[in-house]
Amino acid sequence: MANQITAKQFASFQKDLDGISKRTMEEHYKLYQGYVNKYNEIMNKIQALTPDDYKAANPTYSLIRELKVELARAVGGVKNHELYFNHLGGKGGKPSGALLTQIETDFGSYDKWLSDFKATGMGARGWAWLAWDRDWSYLFNMIGDEQYSFPVWNAVPVLAMDCFEHAFFIDFGAAKAAYIDKVFANLDWADVEKRFQAWRT
Repeated sequence: MANQITAKQFASFQKDLDGISKRTMEEHYKLYQGYVNKYNEIMNKIQALTPDDYKAANPTYSLIRELKVELARAVGGVKNHELYFNHLGGKGGKPSGALLTQIETDFGSYDKWLSDFKATGMGARGWAWLAWDRDWSYLFNMIGDEQYSFPVWNAVPVLAMDCFEHAFFIDFGAAKAAYIDKVFANLDWADVEKRFQAWRT
């Protein structure tokens, strides 16, 4: 069928991460694969819809509504995790170049940005994002509590941090702040900077 996707492979899974275990990464990958599989399943069901299914569209309940809502969640689950997994496997530290300059411009300093981002992560039920707003030309931190709840139109995520319990509970229990510190210890800033450079023009 058309529009089918396959789960990607990520360099971060071939490395020993600081404080984030192989087991956590393996279990996390299974969740990502589940989103890929559900995306494919939902797309097949959409392609099988009949003219009567389309005529029955309704905002309270209809098959087309159910499929489109769950498709958005599956797409988010795929793309969010792909971004997050690509960010891991680095040596942490600080960003450089244009990204660091933009952070300092928009937040006053890197330390102020980091404090804001970590607090955003602590407050998030699902995801914390650093995003570039292409209309207003600035960076901002934002919470996305569900797989599909980030979208701010014409803004592009450049840094994603998974804040759902499944990302940290095996290794850290309820100590979410310790997990966030380890995300930054393993962050590949070169990947984040590459995304920023690609989207800021």
